[in-house]
Amino acid sequence: MDKLAALRQYFGFSEFRACQQTLIDAVLSGRDALGIMPTGGGKSLCYELPALLLPGITLVVSPLISLMKDQVMALRNAGIPAGCINSSMSLDELRETYRDAHYGAYKLLYVAPERLLTDGFCALAQKLEIPLVAVDEAHCISQWGQDFRPSYLKILDFLAALPQRPLVSAFTATATAEVRDDIIRALGLEDPFVITTG
Repeated sequence: MDKLAALRQYFGFSEFRACQQTLIDAVLSGRDALGIMPTGGGKSLCYELPALLLPGITLVVSPLISLMKDQVMALRNAGIPAGCINSSMSLDELRETYRDAHYGAYKLLYVAPERLLTDGFCALAQKLEIPLVAVDEAHCISQWGQDFRPSYLKILDFLAALPQRPLVSAFTATATAEVRDDIIRALGLEDPFVITTG
């Protein structure tokens, strides 16, 4: 399946918005990426669509449980297998999600940053084929940003612990030059494709 067929089949659009296609092409060509796009500008498509075309399971680091649940529900309604791991889940729900991920049931797995370095998740991640890690609300990693979340600083440690470094893409609605540089440095983005819209 190519990207336009996936766009039509799963997302119901006949064409990409401005800049979505160039960012998606950069990711699919094997580049790290940073997308600074306004809320409602279609950021999530820039990792959801590549996830469908890449092998294995794409991890999405997301700080908000409610947003995570909404995105997973929307993906499932579109016929895209997705799951999430966060602190609101019972032990049984967590076990079931870990098992499903292990057996390849998902194309996207949303995870709160606090969960990344837990023993159970680290053990699971070692066994998964992870071509892409997408970091949503990436300004949370910057100490220059208002929404700084210390747990975001652990993402780089998580990436370093994986058997093979995946592509990393980061997305945020607003970022000053300092925040942008902070994101690139703190996530260890390698020669990233950077795009700012809006």
